[in-house]
Amino acid sequence: MSWLTFAGVTRGLARSRTAVSARGIVASCVCSTRSFHWRTQHWRYASSSSSLEAPGDSLDWNEAVYRPDDADPFALFQRYRGGDGKVVMQKVVNDLKAAGIRMSDPRVNYFLSAFQEAKHNSDGVMDFDDMKAHIGGNLTVLAKALTKKMIIPDFAEFREDVRAIFEETKQNTSGELFAAIPQLAKVNPDHWSAAICTVDGQRATFGDDSVPFCVQSAGKCLNYPLVLDDKDSAFVHSYISQEPSGQAFNTMRLNNDGKPHNPMVNAGAIVLCSLMKPELETAAKFDWLQKEYMKLTAGEFVGFDNSTFQSEKQTADRNFALGYFLKENNAFLESEKFDLATTMEFYFQTCSMQLNCPSGSVAAATLANGGVCPLTGQKVLSSGSVRNSLSLMLSCGMNENSGLFAFEVGLPAKSGVSGCILLVVPNVMGICLFSPRLDTHGNSIRGVEFAKSLVSKFSFHHYDSLLQSQGERYDPRRQRLSTKEHFITSLLFSASEGDLPAVRRFVSRGTDAAAVAYDGRSALHLAACGGHLPVVRYLVEECGLDMCAQDRWGRTPMDEARYFHHQDVTDYMMKKRAEQQVSSDS
Repeated sequence: MSWLTFAGVTRGLARSRTAVSARGIVASCVCSTRSFHWRTQHWRYASSSSSLEAPGDSLDWNEAVYRPDDADPFALFQRYRGGDGKVVMQKVVNDLKAAGIRMSDPRVNYFLSAFQEAKHNSDGVMDFDDMKAHIGGNLTVLAKALTKKMIIPDFAEFREDVRAIFEETKQNTSGELFAAIPQLAKVNPDHWSAAICTVDGQRATFGDDSVPFCVQSAGKCLNYPLVLDDKDSAFVHSYISQEPSGQAFNTMRLNNDGKPHNPMVNAGAIVLCSLMKPELETAAKFDWLQKEYMKLTAGEFVGFDNSTFQSEKQTADRNFALGYFLKENNAFLESEKFDLATTMEFYFQTCSMQLNCPSGSVAAATLANGGVCPLTGQKVLSSGSVRNSLSLMLSCGMNENSGLFAFEVGLPAKSGVSGCILLVVPNVMGICLFSPRLDTHGNSIRGVEFAKSLVSKFSFHHYDSLLQSQGERYDPRRQRLSTKEHFITSLLFSASEGDLPAVRRFVSRGTDAAAVAYDGRSALHLAACGGHLPVVRYLVEECGLDMCAQDRWGRTPMDEARYFHHQDVTDYMMKKRAEQQVSSDS
């Protein structure tokens, strides 16, 4: 027996054979003389009989999710029991993978142990009580994944949509390798990989996901918040400013105050390296940074490419010149321990740190999650430092193309000349992209195209919430089948509350103003019932709703206005009805 709370849309009933619609249950109402009340009930759906029972107390109407019986939090695993009553563990694994949970996820370690034991001892099945004893420590994440309560409910569908974008982008073979660092000019130009990690730890990878790459400038969006947390924002920004430069990432120019424009360009990153743990020797500083990267990536792949480090150091005339330019302008922290050559060497080391797309996506997801690593739950960065980093990624992260990228994609991102891009959808997911062919701005051509395609498919752009119509885009944070029903329910609720701006917004987004609940009651019925004349006027005059449309009990909106003594609404409807009759007679 599963428990479902109905609001707007209820997924379980979509597959039910009952004659009562989920939308109707939510839309049922109780009208009093003074007000309209939205009725929300906690319903139990009995799959064996396709019937509905109402056990009583109301719950939060915004929820439309599976709820295991509170008395038995393991009730959701009943569906995985076979004919002998034992749990078929492979079925659980399959559903977890569909939800984007990997078996390497540290949050399902107890379950993985139980699964391995079941495979080894009993052909993949486990006694129900034994399973409960094994996985109690993983119950929270298992329940969220198996009941589709994670940030992307239909992750399998979302993954396939992203895969289509990835494959389409793969066809683009334009661009050149970065020749200024000889070692980067030797990589395979056809490498193409992408990885996603949501704030709930849902994972997806595509292409050459095991191929490591140097982070180069992409690491700046990670180094910057680490230094902010070690020092403080006021101190750091007394040496580095926060505005876009509008110039190439390696330009030899400071702002009017004699400071690097931001920490996302080379000048700012070099100064940042001088501020990072200045009390430590270079070796200890590097060890510290590597350990912090391990925390950001939940212990996944973090490496170091010594050949690229040596190659960059030997050919970095411009960066060395930039370092001396900064020193000449007193841009560094005044300290007896400061040494320019040591600072430059450490800067090259930070550029030569390695990630692969899976580990990079976890680091990006840590940024998306406000500094908390989604796989370990460890707070690696403060939320304030993450906010600052995301702000500068949005305005400065894509070199001199940052403004256009922010306009077209609307998401924080940081690129590196290795072909890496860290892309963040705040509060949703982190994405890591790698393709070494670059455009003239030093950004991965495939990576930029992928990001553009992503926001054209999904409503991830920072300002998509302001759009009156999403067009072909959809929000994967909602179940796709529920979006239409959700908007209808929201329209009906807004009409019942007299919220004219909300009614206008939902209609402009494409919601059918004439949509009705299971009882045949439209937004006009509900607005008339509540005496909301401005909403009634809008629905009649601008949406053309019929004032004489009958609900299942044969009552019209005009009947509702009369019954509840809303004289102004009644007078308006009678006048409009008379005008319509005159118009039809003529």
